[in-house]
Amino acid sequence: MSLTSASLVIFCKRPTLGQGKQRLAQEIGAEHALLIAEALLACAIEDAYQWPGSVFIACSEHRDLIWAQSLMANADIIAQLPIGLSGNLGQRLNFVDNKLRHMGHQQLVFIGTDAPMLTLEHYQATIASLNHHDMVFSHADDGGVTILANNVPWPLLDSLPWSSEKLSEAISQLCQAQQRNIDYILPSYDIDHLEDLIKLVVDLPTDRRPARQALLNIIYQFNLLTE
Repeated sequence: MSLTSASLVIFCKRPTLGQGKQRLAQEIGAEHALLIAEALLACAIEDAYQWPGSVFIACSEHRDLIWAQSLMANADIIAQLPIGLSGNLGQRLNFVDNKLRHMGHQQLVFIGTDAPMLTLEHYQATIASLNHHDMVFSHADDGGVTILANNVPWPLLDSLPWSSEKLSEAISQLCQAQQRNIDYILPSYDIDHLEDLIKLVVDLPTDRRPARQALLNIIYQFNLLTE
């Protein structure tokens, strides 16, 4: 990637047995889902090491901040909400967005830890589009988004239909209603179901990034596609 003033923000939840990837866990079992979640997190961190600007890891729980620091020594670790408060993903995005802007970061690129098919091309396209648009998204196959990037503060996001097939359309409509200039770059997909792992078996073999190959090996090793 070329030099950029954009900061990468990884929203993450510590993978633990019975927490996170619950839809996938129902299909392949909790133990296998945990292994997949850990491998997906490694893919996001792999991308962060290649990011040319600042990197923030936004951790879902205050008790996991020290754990998050162990993921990447040169990343800054922040919490998604003030201690003692709870909120949905929209409220968490608003909180982190406001906090980083008060710290002087203006171009922000938000990703989660469940979209291993994001590539250098996606990130470069996002950075290029941020030079001309207020907000940039990568549409996910399931109707969500895999990248949310912005030059200006997000509108209030708490009422959006998070974790639904209507999210991408809803966030687009909300931003346009706020007179924001938006753009969609290359689409991608995230990993929520067994069928998404099947897509990875088709798409990942030619991806030579080590964490992606490790993810693919886990799928093969545990015969997840035949569970």
